[in-house]
Amino acid sequence: MLATEKSVNEHLQARGISRRDFLKFCSTVAVALSLPINYASSIAETLGKRKKPAVIWLEFQGCTGCTESLTRADHPSIAQVVLDSISLDYHETLMAAAGKQAETALESSMKENLGNYILVVEGSTPTGNEGVYCTIGGKPAVDILKTLSKGAAFIVAVGTCACYGGLAAAKPNPTLAKGVDQLVKGKTIINIPGCPPIGDVIMATIVHYLLFKGAPSLDSEGRPLFAYGRTVHEVCPRSTQFEEGEMVAEFGDESHRTGACLWSQGCKGLVTHSACPVMRWNMGTSWCVASGHPCVGCSERDFWDKLTPIYTTTV
Repeated sequence: MLATEKSVNEHLQARGISRRDFLKFCSTVAVALSLPINYASSIAETLGKRKKPAVIWLEFQGCTGCTESLTRADHPSIAQVVLDSISLDYHETLMAAAGKQAETALESSMKENLGNYILVVEGSTPTGNEGVYCTIGGKPAVDILKTLSKGAAFIVAVGTCACYGGLAAAKPNPTLAKGVDQLVKGKTIINIPGCPPIGDVIMATIVHYLLFKGAPSLDSEGRPLFAYGRTVHEVCPRSTQFEEGEMVAEFGDESHRTGACLWSQGCKGLVTHSACPVMRWNMGTSWCVASGHPCVGCSERDFWDKLTPIYTTTV
C-alpha cells in the first residue's frame, strides 16, 4: 500500500481512463476552485507527472459518514479514480490490513514520507480522561494526532466533527471532544466541514495544494473560500421565494411541493456557508433543500448547540 514510483497519469491509464476524460476532470476541478478554465492544462500537467502522494487518513470519534460521502457511488467518477490513485497508505475503514499489519503500514508511511504526507483527520478527538474514549492500538487518538501532525506536509480536517468537534462536542460534551485546530498548532490546517462534507470539495482542496504548493484561500474558520465563501441562501434556487415572502406553510402541502422557501420550517441557509446548492452530493444529483428538507447549518461551528431545534426558525 505504500507509495509507488508511478505517476497519477500512469495509474489512470492502467485503469482505462482516457486522456480526454482526465482533462474533463481537470476542467471540473478548475471550475470548483474558481480558477480560469485555462488552468485545466496546468492541473493536468501537475497531476500527470506527480508521483502518488502519500495519504494517512485517521478515523477518530465519528460515524464514518465523511468516508462514505467521498467513496460511495454506483458508478465511480473520475474524481474517485484520482483519489484511488493517491497512495492511501492508512485508512482503517478501507484498508485490508488489520492489527499489527495496519500499525506497521502506518509507521512505515510516516517514516518513508516524513514531511511530505497528507494527513486527513475524520471524526472529533476526545481529550477527557487523557483521551481514553478513543484509542487505536492502545494509543489515545489525541496522542496519535499530535505525533502524526508533526511530520505532515499539511492537514485536512474532513467533516464537522474533525473541524469543530461536531455532535460529540455538543453540550454537555462528556468526552471533551475537540477539533483538530484546537489541538494542533504551527501547521497548515484546512477545514472542510459538513455532516458529511461534499467529496468533490475534498478532492479539489488536495489538488489545489499539489498544484500551488499551498492551501487555497481560507476564511476565518479555516475553510476554503471556493466552497465556503458564500452562504447557502445566496445561491439557493429558492432565494427568490424568500424575497417574495413565499414560505412553506407545512411539510407536504402545496407550497412545499411547488418549491416555496423553507425558512419558515427552520432552514439555516441564511447563516450557513457551503457550496451545497452548486456542487451537491452523489455525482451532483441532489442536496438537502432540493429534496425538500431545510438546511440544518451542518458546516458551521457549534451548529448542534447554536442552530437547533432543527425545525424551528432560529435565524
